[in-house]
Amino acid sequence: MSYQTDVKRQIDTVFSIANTLRGTYQPDKYRDVIIPMVILRRLECALTATKDDVCAAYEKNASTPEAVLKRKSGYAFYNTSRYTLSKLLADAPNLKKNIKTYVNAFSPNIKEIFSDLDFEKNVDKMAKGSKLTGVVRKFSELDLNPEHVNNVAMGYMFEEVIRRFSENAEAGDHYTPREVVRLVTKLALAEGCEDLAEPGKVIKVGDFACGTGGMLSVAKEQLEETCPSATIYLYGQEVVPDTHAVALADMLIKGQRAENIKLADTMKEDCFPTERMRLVLMNPPFGQAWGGNDAADGVEKAVIAESKKLDGRFGENRLPAKSDMQLLFMQHVIHKLDPDAGRACVISNGSPLFSGGTSSGESQTRRWLLENDYIEAIVGLPCDLFYNTGIGIYIWVLSKNKSERRRGKVQLIDATGMWEKMRKSLGNKRKIVSDSQIEEIVEVYKSFKEGELSHILPCEEFLYKEYAVRQPLQRSYQITDERIDALSQGKFKEDFHNPAKAEELSLIDDADLTEKQKKQRDSLAEAEPVFEQMLSLLRENVMEEETLDWEGFSKKVKGILAELPDYKVKETPAQRKAVIDKVVDAMSVMDKRAPIRHKRDGSIVYDDATKDVEIVKLSENVEDYCEREVYPYVPDAQWFDEEDEKHVKTGAEIPFTRYFYKYEEPESSEKLLEEFNELEHQLRELMN
Repeated sequence: MSYQTDVKRQIDTVFSIANTLRGTYQPDKYRDVIIPMVILRRLECALTATKDDVCAAYEKNASTPEAVLKRKSGYAFYNTSRYTLSKLLADAPNLKKNIKTYVNAFSPNIKEIFSDLDFEKNVDKMAKGSKLTGVVRKFSELDLNPEHVNNVAMGYMFEEVIRRFSENAEAGDHYTPREVVRLVTKLALAEGCEDLAEPGKVIKVGDFACGTGGMLSVAKEQLEETCPSATIYLYGQEVVPDTHAVALADMLIKGQRAENIKLADTMKEDCFPTERMRLVLMNPPFGQAWGGNDAADGVEKAVIAESKKLDGRFGENRLPAKSDMQLLFMQHVIHKLDPDAGRACVISNGSPLFSGGTSSGESQTRRWLLENDYIEAIVGLPCDLFYNTGIGIYIWVLSKNKSERRRGKVQLIDATGMWEKMRKSLGNKRKIVSDSQIEEIVEVYKSFKEGELSHILPCEEFLYKEYAVRQPLQRSYQITDERIDALSQGKFKEDFHNPAKAEELSLIDDADLTEKQKKQRDSLAEAEPVFEQMLSLLRENVMEEETLDWEGFSKKVKGILAELPDYKVKETPAQRKAVIDKVVDAMSVMDKRAPIRHKRDGSIVYDDATKDVEIVKLSENVEDYCEREVYPYVPDAQWFDEEDEKHVKTGAEIPFTRYFYKYEEPESSEKLLEEFNELEHQLRELMN
């Protein structure tokens, strides 16, 4: 099927109608009229064949049960009015009142859609601007009958309308190109779904950022082809009212239950807490905040509360940076999958693959996915494939029923070179993936073989541990003006005196200070002159030469500061010693000529100032790693495993592009110089 040939005429008509709204509406508000009118006309066309039967039953008995009216209409909705858009035009003076009557004659599930879209308010606005009759007339002539414009073509139409009127939408919002949806669905069904063709199967499919419902629509069509005897239930959540309205209308035309397509924020709530999905297909928003000032109201509070539940959707140590909720959606997907046979395909940008440090929520989410063996494959797609973003996109194939051959492994598939150029761009979309290329990608996935486009790696390949590396403590010591200046401005000053805190407390009226704040203020005030006196004593004892004698230098500093008064009330000997030790440390620099310091038990003291961090794959022995990467450059270094219950040092990242990188030798300097000279010659000729 071709988008250009199937719905181009209808889309052109819709945009010509939109242009007639100029004056009454700003261009970015055209969608407030166009989307509900497209939905209205689509529903009207769908009900045409059964309209007389429904109206006759209702006119005979206004109490006719909903179930009977739905059965007569042939859909999960109905309309009991004899009106159509064409018939409304026959009574133009009463058009505003009658179109509201017409819409209110729909079944409750449809009336809810028009209520969410503020349809009556926009009818009033169009009537006031003398636009209503023209809009109704043009839509009454638009053929959207399901027999002529099927659901896939209708999906293209809805989404092109939304795209055209939402040029500033966030990347990942609204919908996914249909060829990507087909690829996603085929990947999800490629393995572990053989039983779905058995008679009497019930298949639940979810999309919890469903936009206009495109993923669910294509999934249903493909499942009906491969599993004709199955009962398919579609579940969706969408936070944007107009896209939810499109999805709901589309699902009702497909005979799905209205209560399974919810207008709700997935970050705030799971609308189907007891349901588990056989398939989840999703394209969550990219780079949208779940916390901080940029997040929607109530989202941060809801996410944190959910993370503290023992059986919650989000792990407390797996909360990613507040600026991006993609990995929260990934956790939600796993939570919603059938525990025995659930499968999912989730679209993301590159950020979830590698963002965040070792202990970050992003890293710990990846670690959780890998350690639980949920990741089957990750497919890299071309850039310029999506309407609202030109960046590269990835499909995560997740599973709770991995086949034996896939267990403990992750397949990376490079499909970045599989694309064809579009004849005409749509927003940022300049490329498409053809049907044959979709089949090729799916075949690479199903074959599960190493190749130019496929790498199969153990899960441990992406897990790593962070080790600290330090050198022995070897320092030379000298009191210098430069080191005293550094001491007077560094962290030691903040710990000793903290002038910023002292100033903050000084600005508070005495009557408003708590007893604790008063003691803190007085203590800081007492410490300030002591700190200045300490600096003065050090400046009086500047040294001409350095020394390698740590013990002798420590005694010297202790003697210099012996007359220094206590810097806090009830200063202990241990606190005084700590101050002296910090001063000694501040007056030193690393010096390999100095003797190595040892503890009383004879073990080496290592210098925290030399601390470096090494990232070592879990699959590699840390000592072997250091033999190769550390000891040749720092022979006396020592590695330390600092992981404990409070400090997470094991993480995960998936550097996808690294595994497919091919070195290309740069042009020779001679050739570059030749090209430069040629350009210079051309420029000179142009100037002449």
